[in-house]
Amino acid sequence: MATEGDPLNLVKVLHLLVLSFTWGMQVWVSFIAGFALVMQVTRHTFGLVQSKLFPVYFYCLLGSHFISLAIYAVYHPRELLDTHETVQMALYFVALMMAGLNAQWFGPTATEIMFLMREVEKEHGLGNQIGLGAEKEGFAKLKEQDPKYKAYKRKFGCYHGLSNLCNLIGVICTATNLTYAALNLSTI
Repeated sequence: MATEGDPLNLVKVLHLLVLSFTWGMQVWVSFIAGFALVMQVTRHTFGLVQSKLFPVYFYCLLGSHFISLAIYAVYHPRELLDTHETVQMALYFVALMMAGLNAQWFGPTATEIMFLMREVEKEHGLGNQIGLGAEKEGFAKLKEQDPKYKAYKRKFGCYHGLSNLCNLIGVICTATNLTYAALNLSTI
């Protein structure tokens, strides 16, 4: 356990607040808000909301993970880390990288492709029904008939899947770090 320079109580509280803010935001955006919204608005409105929400979400995550990593690194010098602290430091870093990938690459690319798909869907009168399962046959037919739409759909699926994977890895890293923090409150 690192002991070089004990953090002030204010720093400990800041660290826990940032970590819990991050966890709460990740759980809400990843598992609750989207499911609640998708049943209330049209597919295109849902995409528009996500295109505005996700950049803010990803940059908030990026900032939160950076603050958490910085605080942890300052009070846990590399030379004094035990195995658990090394794992925790690595998890902070991985979470930061995943948020960075989403903020800079996967999120914007998926949004850009989503807007291209949306234009093709509008041309065919699709996307104005509430719920993602609505008009399923119409979307399947469009995918079969329009090679451009099929390519957009495949590319969107790839970037959206990578974005979801990065987000899930970030959620797991945050949950693990929150668990480590809870089990070692005296050494934050």
